[in-house]
Amino acid sequence: MRSEARRRGAGHPVRPIAPGRQQQPRPTRTLAIDIGGSGIKAGVLTEAGGLLGDRVRIETPVGRHPRVVVQAVHALVQPLARFDRVSVGFPGVVAAGRVLTAPNLGHNGWLGFDLARALQERFRRPARIANDVALQGLAVITGRGLELVITLGTGVGSALFLDGLLVPQFMVGHQILRKGHTYDEQLNGAALDHVGDRKWNRRLEKALRRLPELIRYDRLYIGGGNAKKIRFRVDARTTVVSNEAGIRGGIALWGTRYDTA
Repeated sequence: MRSEARRRGAGHPVRPIAPGRQQQPRPTRTLAIDIGGSGIKAGVLTEAGGLLGDRVRIETPVGRHPRVVVQAVHALVQPLARFDRVSVGFPGVVAAGRVLTAPNLGHNGWLGFDLARALQERFRRPARIANDVALQGLAVITGRGLELVITLGTGVGSALFLDGLLVPQFMVGHQILRKGHTYDEQLNGAALDHVGDRKWNRRLEKALRRLPELIRYDRLYIGGGNAKKIRFRVDARTTVVSNEAGIRGGIALWGTRYDTA
């Protein structure tokens, strides 16, 4: 018996598992990161989607090289609980973890940058990247019918889902809304600062009445940092969602193919 224990490299007596008892696998924890044009938020999610502790936030290092941003994210999450994988919502078009566009981050180094690989090397954990609006949508859609997600923040983002599957490269922000101006130009963060809450709300209310002419959705979800400034009653098909959806969508990303869109 002693030679058997030494052969296993144990150094301690082998303790048999009691009948009927099995070692339970440790629940998987997901580090969810939401990169925005003004702020970066992060939190660790349980398997059930609850936040494990508080979220943390820093101002986005706009205009800095992507590796500076990765370093800032690494420092940001140090106070958080341990995690097993990383999900990131990114404000641009991404494919297979690589950034294709980053209109609000102010540095050409983002174009073609392999963000998934950089985070995997930094954290030594697997990482998946998705467009930030698509990730937010994963947290709120029902998966039935045509569902549109719009975010109001530094820019106007959008994601369209058909029966739970993402429709690639669908963008509302670049569509003309009025007087030759796009939805983004009329409703982005700079427009809000320029015209003020009251006029911006009037613009948004008119835009939502026009939106079904562009896409005949079954459900509309409005999120983003400026959604909290909506002052009018939305219709029965529309839901204003918490900005935390950008974090909570991190779990759904691992059960889907949306890391490539």
